[in-house]
Amino acid sequence: MEITMYDTLLQLPLFQGLCKNDFTNILGKVKLHFRKYNADEIIVEQGEPCTQLFFLLNGEIISQSTDRQHSYALHETFDSPFVIEPYSLFGMHTKYTATYKTRTAANLVSIDKTFVLSELNNYEIFRLNYLNILSNRAQVAYEKLWNSHIGGAKEKILNFLLLRSMKPNGEKLLRIKMEDLANLIDETRINVSKELNEMQEKGLVQLSRKEIYIPALEKLVETASIEDASKGWC
Repeated sequence: MEITMYDTLLQLPLFQGLCKNDFTNILGKVKLHFRKYNADEIIVEQGEPCTQLFFLLNGEIISQSTDRQHSYALHETFDSPFVIEPYSLFGMHTKYTATYKTRTAANLVSIDKTFVLSELNNYEIFRLNYLNILSNRAQVAYEKLWNSHIGGAKEKILNFLLLRSMKPNGEKLLRIKMEDLANLIDETRINVSKELNEMQEKGLVQLSRKEIYIPALEKLVETASIEDASKGWC
């Protein structure tokens, strides 16, 4: 295997900190499945059993989380290095919470759960990396829940997006009716429409029929924080 591929694999979240000798030993025992995807190909679908870890080596992928009960879907974009739902490999509900497909041509490598348990789990660095990923996700989720319905319509819209996003930055696409969003955040449709149109005027979102496109969620959050801070000084 080429050195460049070693370096790419060692940048992946679960392998960071491993020395090349340890990684060489791992490669001799663990079967890695490499696959090249074209753009717009499905990798895994929401609801499928999670029986392996998928690592994005290069390219971009899109996740789509669909809530059929409340008729909305949230799309997020991820670039490499990235691991798909390591938290879904264990626990009571070992199914993918979103559908993942390629946005561009991409290369991925997958490792079966059996090898994760029998081989990778023997390395302390891997165990620590895995525990850190799971702990960080749990801590972030806990903080999000405290703010889920606090503030006015603007804050509720932001909290709705943040609570359901896997990462607090990057572009997002929320497919939802305005009435459904208003009901879900316990606001009036008029207030939701007013806030969203103000966000659009500032270039923070783009509105279309049943869709809200956010080019960069972090800019939306930053702008809201600055506005709130300025009001506090008044």
